[in-house]
Amino acid sequence: MKSRFTALVVSCLFPLFFPLPAMPEPLRVVIAGTAGMSLNNPGGVSIPLSYIDSAVIFLEGDARFFRGIELEFTAPQAYFAYRGSLALVVYAELNRMPELGVADVQARQISLEPIPNKIQSIYQIPLRQTHGLRTTPYVSVLSTVTLPSSFPLLFRVMPVVKGLNEEIETLRFTLNVKPLLSNEGAVKITPRYPENLPDKAFTLLIDDAVIEKPQEERLLREGEHHLVILSNDYRNENRLFLVERGKILDLAIHLQDPTPLVIFEAPENAQIYFDNQRVDPAGPMPVEPGAHEVKFLLSDYAIVKPLVVQKGKTYRVAMAVDVLVSESD
Repeated sequence: MKSRFTALVVSCLFPLFFPLPAMPEPLRVVIAGTAGMSLNNPGGVSIPLSYIDSAVIFLEGDARFFRGIELEFTAPQAYFAYRGSLALVVYAELNRMPELGVADVQARQISLEPIPNKIQSIYQIPLRQTHGLRTTPYVSVLSTVTLPSSFPLLFRVMPVVKGLNEEIETLRFTLNVKPLLSNEGAVKITPRYPENLPDKAFTLLIDDAVIEKPQEERLLREGEHHLVILSNDYRNENRLFLVERGKILDLAIHLQDPTPLVIFEAPENAQIYFDNQRVDPAGPMPVEPGAHEVKFLLSDYAIVKPLVVQKGKTYRVAMAVDVLVSESD
């Protein structure tokens, strides 16, 4: 009866994952393990804990793609005989990164709750305002946002009643910690300028939105995106690119000289004239915008074709020789 009454009192005092704003307080804790949250390890880290142990949770590398972290706490079946005697506490803003073993730190308590009457409990701590996390019958979401600047965090199993049975010292709990990734990646665009036209102006659009600073990294939803380059000094360009979740895409854009190009295709023994000047068909030929004339000579056979050339375009002019066969009665 005493343990049930204690559980009721503790539950009333500390509602589920209730935020407790406070000033930093001194703590003496036993650090049983650390969990580094990284994009390279989306599966997270598992740490065994006793009834007085703590774990340190920290962020590794770029945390922009994290919308939160998930804490999955598992209690042994034998703990139900002592329910209400232990609580789970989370602290933020540790004054230092402690080492394993007994450590003296200062931190600010952000939540406290008794271990629920179930084997497995899942908590999620949002790291951004637009986290999109929701409390469900299976998951509890901390009501306040814990910014990445508040890390490392301290997760602590702590007795809340006196006179615990010695058997509780033998119980082993498990904490699994993993990052919750957003559905975003990033793109970093690097323009490559032609030698004869360095540093000319161009307009960059991604998904029809003008990008004011093209060379800055930009967060985008995962999936396919559309890029357009508009310029009076370079060739206009359209392309698609793919952004992957939690990854940065380095996209090099090779800006092209807008001088029109003409590519000729003809039989080996054909002669090609462009504006009455004989030309070599090997490779693209730069030309001026405007009206032009192309002539192919093959033995005594000649074909003349007008051609209107626009800036920034490439034209393929091919001589087609065909044989027509007809049948009649």
